[in-house]
Amino acid sequence: MDGRFTRRQLIKGTLAVSLVPAIPLERRYRVDVPTLPWPAANDIVAATTIPTFPDRSFPITGYGAKNDGKTDNTAAIKKAIDACAAAGGGHVVVPGGTFLTGAIHLKSNVDLHLEKGAVLKFSGDASKFPNVLTRYEGIECVNRSPMIYAYGQQNIGLTGSGTLDAAATSSWNKGSDRAYLETLVAKGTAPEKRVVPGSGHTMRSAFVEPYACENVLIQGVTLKNSMFWQLHPTLCRNVTVDGVSTDPSTAHSNTDGCDPESCDHVVIANCALGAHDDNIAIKSGRDADGRRVNVPCQNLVVVNCVMNGNWGAITCGSEQTGGIRNVYAYRLTVKGDTKFALYVKSNTLRGGFSENINLDSVSGTFARNFVFVTSTYNSQTGDHVPSFGPFTISNCASTKIAGKTFDVSGLPNAHVHGFTVANSTFEGVSDTSNTLKYVDNAKFTNVTVNGKPI
Repeated sequence: MDGRFTRRQLIKGTLAVSLVPAIPLERRYRVDVPTLPWPAANDIVAATTIPTFPDRSFPITGYGAKNDGKTDNTAAIKKAIDACAAAGGGHVVVPGGTFLTGAIHLKSNVDLHLEKGAVLKFSGDASKFPNVLTRYEGIECVNRSPMIYAYGQQNIGLTGSGTLDAAATSSWNKGSDRAYLETLVAKGTAPEKRVVPGSGHTMRSAFVEPYACENVLIQGVTLKNSMFWQLHPTLCRNVTVDGVSTDPSTAHSNTDGCDPESCDHVVIANCALGAHDDNIAIKSGRDADGRRVNVPCQNLVVVNCVMNGNWGAITCGSEQTGGIRNVYAYRLTVKGDTKFALYVKSNTLRGGFSENINLDSVSGTFARNFVFVTSTYNSQTGDHVPSFGPFTISNCASTKIAGKTFDVSGLPNAHVHGFTVANSTFEGVSDTSNTLKYVDNAKFTNVTVNGKPI
């Protein structure tokens, strides 16, 4: 086994009675995760269920889809998904070629599988993206559907080696008027009545968003030309993202690679994460609406990933009102203009917590700090002090840091409770001073900055 879990073998019931043989698991659904340095992280990996699907295929071309890049295949793909679900599940197959489509809504026990050379080209026709319940920057609302969406489904997959391209959605997928939603929240408007389309305000839709789903696998695909957050599992349980490539283009802002929000048990492995913002941004709701929902994001493992976004490799917040806990990041390679290995941000308006956040074997170049923790993000204030710590950094390294290695600040009435760094070597550091303000129990063991011990 070479010290790796074959995660299928860790899930009870994978050999349960079934009249349909499973797809060869090693061919499509093996997720390789090395043994992690934290027992609790290994437990998370073992407990995160990967969906299984009957060995039935439903090629979209059998339902009228055409790969000419011009024909609208929205209805054909829906027919294939409906047939697959009605049969008890299986694989809706997208063969090679370019297929134009509107929003795709997955159903329980359905795996949308993109074969080699397959491209799903999402439409510039806004009417092909119906209104759905979503979260925009941590506030629940009704907006145009993400390109790939599922609500309240179980056992869903988006797999294969094909590409999803959202370039054409730029004609309608625009706007960032969160302030309008905030006025509705202040009035007590229910989420289902916070309807964005037709309101005179615009807010972008995420690219791939399973919402309130259980047992989700996103594996192998490449995302291109996103207008907003690329992978946004929300209020889900058991989410696995494996071998996925997200877009590092700077053509559009806020294109975070992966934003698990208010999820429980998430494994992100073997990915090449690019973004014009955070690589991974862990979230749990914003301000009053986040307190209404009040669901944390917890039990996350990030392993064997390359980070090529321009803000945080691992970011907690700023939408963290429901709290974040138990995050384990291992063997991350950071490149490009990424500013921080760990970026934790909240304020007394947002509140929330980031607790038990752990990084091990994270290395690369950093355009600002290795760790930046701020309790005064965007200078917003209120009556909800955030709770931060403990944070643990081990076996990490840099070849360049343009600012300080550590810039960690709590508040006079809300100290950071625990900051530990061990067995780490930071070279190429421009500012060898460190900021540790209102930090309790700071501990450094075998740590050097430009060759000098802290």
